[in-house]
Amino acid sequence: MLRIRQDLVDGMVAHARADHPDEACGIVAGPEGSDTPVRLVPMINADRSPTFFRFDPAEQLEISKQMWAADEEIVVVYHSHTATEAYPSRTDVSYAAEPQAHYVLVSTAESGREPGPVSVRSFRILDGVVTEEDIEVLPAPDPQGETD
Repeated sequence: MLRIRQDLVDGMVAHARADHPDEACGIVAGPEGSDTPVRLVPMINADRSPTFFRFDPAEQLEISKQMWAADEEIVVVYHSHTATEAYPSRTDVSYAAEPQAHYVLVSTAESGREPGPVSVRSFRILDGVVTEEDIEVLPAPDPQGETD
């Protein structure tokens, strides 16, 4: 199960809407070994394509250096589908290279850039096998630092 804060889900959806009709892509980093997504990192789709995404290599290298220095790892790899459902394509499966990661897909097929329905689903992809998992959306932290 993916446990993720509402603000991180909202950020992925906002990124997907902003880049529509091209696929959006990025990661959510978290403390190494924690399986806890903490920091949203929207990235550039180097292919600028409505049907494919590829991280920009220079940007990916810089983010990797930052994560290494902060003892972080990729917890979520996300991207959008702009004309199809939120389910990994054969290409998505073939490029899945982070065995510990949750692969989140956001489909903007129904609403595009406009307010309206989107689909957000999470998967584990290991050795070419796709397994859908539940998502538990947690409250965003209180910006005032107050607790209940």
